[in-house]
Amino acid sequence: MAKDTVSKTFIVAGLLSVVCSAFVSTTAVFLRPEQAKNKDLDRKKNILQAAGLYEEGKSIEELFQEFEIKVVDLATGEFRNNIDAVMFDQRKAAKSADLGVEISKADDLAGIKRRSPYALVYVAENENGEIQQLILPVHGKGLWSTLYGYLALDADLTTIDGFAFYEHGETPGLGGEVDNPRWKAQWIDKKAFDEEGNTRITVIKGKVDPNSPDRQYQVDGLSGATITTRGVSSLLHYWLGKNGFKPLLDRIRSKEGKNEHD
Repeated sequence: MAKDTVSKTFIVAGLLSVVCSAFVSTTAVFLRPEQAKNKDLDRKKNILQAAGLYEEGKSIEELFQEFEIKVVDLATGEFRNNIDAVMFDQRKAAKSADLGVEISKADDLAGIKRRSPYALVYVAENENGEIQQLILPVHGKGLWSTLYGYLALDADLTTIDGFAFYEHGETPGLGGEVDNPRWKAQWIDKKAFDEEGNTRITVIKGKVDPNSPDRQYQVDGLSGATITTRGVSSLLHYWLGKNGFKPLLDRIRSKEGKNEHD
């Protein structure tokens, strides 16, 4: 009798496990579109925040209509219209054996080892097709994690409109101060490049000297977070350099310069 009871208990437990598993799987499938929608909204919100265009209470979708999502070939700086920008996943492409590009140790300023050959950029243009703002996705190693963020450049492609990380695992109160609104506000109106086109923007150790001739290229360091501070500077120098978005920026500047003389 006892054996029958034990057997029945295992049978009931097994059936419950199957039913629960099926329920969880079904629920996950039904919720997947909603999760994808929320993820997309969060991405757009972060881009708007970096661009200085986010307004609490206003529709994210409406605010984001100002931007067009484009896929850029990092090697050439050309936009790739044959790649679906909505479906393209830059992180998956970086990990792909077919697409992922190995970065040499000498070039890997951001400490990411591999990158996608393509990147998504977000472009706001005026009615004449001239770029008014360009949002670049950037990422690189901090102390404990890879930091993912967006850098917003003004129409001159040199002045920074905003910079914000949307994902990282740095220590709260130290490297995690990259989320501090006061620190993020320092980036506004800083210069990413000098007049010769060299990447100059840097997070320094300590405070920026208001009398320094280089102050326009500098942001205060993160107290007690030397490695994170160095990591932020390094990832920006990588992504604004020859292996990142420099070919795109050079192409846009060349095109706009040509149009000015036509």
